[in-house]
Amino acid sequence: MMAYLDHNATSPLRPAARDAMIAALAECGNPSSPHAAGRAARARVEAARRTLALAFDCALDSVIFTSGGTEANNLAVRGTGAATVLVSAVEHDSVREAERRAEVIPVDGNGIVDLEWLEARLARGGVGLVSVMLANNETGVIQPIADVVRLAHAEGALVHTDATQAAGRIPLSFESLDVELMTVSAHKLGGPPGVGALLVQEGFPLRPLLRGGRQEDGRRAGTENVPAIAGFAAAVEAALATADGTRALRDGLEARLLASAPGARILGALVDRLPNTTCIAMPGVAAETQVMALDLAGIAVSAGAACSSGKVRTSPVLAAMGVDAELARSAIRISLGWNSTADDVGRCAEAWWALWARTRGRKTVQAA
Repeated sequence: MMAYLDHNATSPLRPAARDAMIAALAECGNPSSPHAAGRAARARVEAARRTLALAFDCALDSVIFTSGGTEANNLAVRGTGAATVLVSAVEHDSVREAERRAEVIPVDGNGIVDLEWLEARLARGGVGLVSVMLANNETGVIQPIADVVRLAHAEGALVHTDATQAAGRIPLSFESLDVELMTVSAHKLGGPPGVGALLVQEGFPLRPLLRGGRQEDGRRAGTENVPAIAGFAAAVEAALATADGTRALRDGLEARLLASAPGARILGALVDRLPNTTCIAMPGVAAETQVMALDLAGIAVSAGAACSSGKVRTSPVLAAMGVDAELARSAIRISLGWNSTADDVGRCAEAWWALWARTRGRKTVQAA
């Protein structure tokens, strides 16, 4: 059986989400239709909206359902109408490419935004929006959003945070964060892909990207995906109701990996991280080699470096952190989730160590 340890890419569908989707699929109705079937569909959408509002501590009207995190991020960045946008150097592509003229906030060696740089840039004026993710998808590093908000608001700038990776993994309160906009996505926490939400402060004058209908209070045109929205809400409820044991599993895994391979390095380990995420480098062994070896052993993880058109490129996140390019090319991401077990972690540690031992042995022979 596959040990699936790539939850930051997508998390397996939770049983509760699957059941909610099947129930919604068994019915027919457009939420905008006034007849009984339409009203039933509308009731499912609004019930889901209430679930998200309670879970993420925001008003009902703050929840705008979208097709996923990418659309929500684009709506946040482009929908404010801000002439000048600042984004962190470790943002997801859906934020960085939503406004290609955005100015980039540098990060330190741990992947934390440079608050002094941000303060100085804000003081020069003209900034309309600052977008800094809550937690990074590759390293799990958690950003000091409270400080970002304090600095931005002092200069009249709005703040958006992409909380896609944080939702369901750490406590999350839209009201306490005091941001104007926040992105969440279903499939990162055990809901279906293709649905997400942008949380917006009440009364915020957001400009819609999609036009042609009055859905979502005129802020996002298009018939709501009722089954996916129902599954999203069920996954959120399940995530909040289930004790998260991933930190203990993750910490145990890291201890085993570092003990067996002293030359390995955990990236971002010196600062606060998501409890489920490890970005580990095996110096001298390409990430792609590690991913393939683990896949053959029945373990799913992700590479910390992407391959495009047959060419390896360093992860922009690790490059922004100043990680040496060779080390970055040897980094993989291991991300746990709601169905991860001690057996999964043990198998991963054994397979990773076996690859390390084979590689180290071969290098030793070659050196001799």
